[in-house]
Amino acid sequence: MSESALLYEKRDGIAYLTINRPERRNAFSPEVLCRLADAWQDYAADDALRVAIITGAGDKSFSAGADLGRLTPLMSGARPPQDEWDHRMLNNPKLGQIATLRGFPLYKPIIAAINGFCLAGGCELIQATDIRVAAEHATFALTEVKWSLLPYAGSMVRLPRQIAYSKAMEIMLVGERFDAQEAHRIGLINYVVPADQVMAKAEDLARKIAANGPLAVRKIKETVLRALSVSLDEGFQLENESAKEILATEDAKEGPRAFMEKRQPRYTGR
Repeated sequence: MSESALLYEKRDGIAYLTINRPERRNAFSPEVLCRLADAWQDYAADDALRVAIITGAGDKSFSAGADLGRLTPLMSGARPPQDEWDHRMLNNPKLGQIATLRGFPLYKPIIAAINGFCLAGGCELIQATDIRVAAEHATFALTEVKWSLLPYAGSMVRLPRQIAYSKAMEIMLVGERFDAQEAHRIGLINYVVPADQVMAKAEDLARKIAANGPLAVRKIKETVLRALSVSLDEGFQLENESAKEILATEDAKEGPRAFMEKRQPRYTGR
């Protein structure tokens, strides 16, 4: 029995998602997208999980994007469904959107550990994450336009909001690759580290997040994402509502109490 195309593990409050097709540069197959959708939904529902790390198997690729031999022909009707994953994709078009976190509100934090090629759909997926750590040899691109396709897993909406408009347009319209140093310079990623330190850095960040108040962590992400599309006044109102909600929790009492008592807080998520 072949190994799953996506590995999903839970350890110490951290969810680990590993795209597991290294022989195909971790390209998105129907199975990958179905399993990603399942994993994100499980992560969202499991209160024991505080933060997620997503990466690719091996040391050469995070993901090269859609599998042009399997996924794209299936979705365009150029090939018929052949297995359970193909049928799931065709019978439930929302799975692809959930897999790429489009229209699926997930307010728990996600860290991307980028260990190589991060192209097309792979580069789109990291835009749905909150903190991004890349290996020195990682390369990035949205190459869809070269094949007369669109980067429609979120980039046309997310990228101009995350980096400068003119740079976002260059990346999408030209379709050329750029290295990790350039990705860091333009603000697409947070850290560039040696290849053997990518997961260690991601886990260090994840452990720090997991130690924080879980309700506050989620509400920060929720407020930021909801405020992106509203006016300043509406955003401040969202901020006020979020603060009022968190101040009423037991964790908001425990945090300051722990500070005054010079000890680590014991958060319960209530």
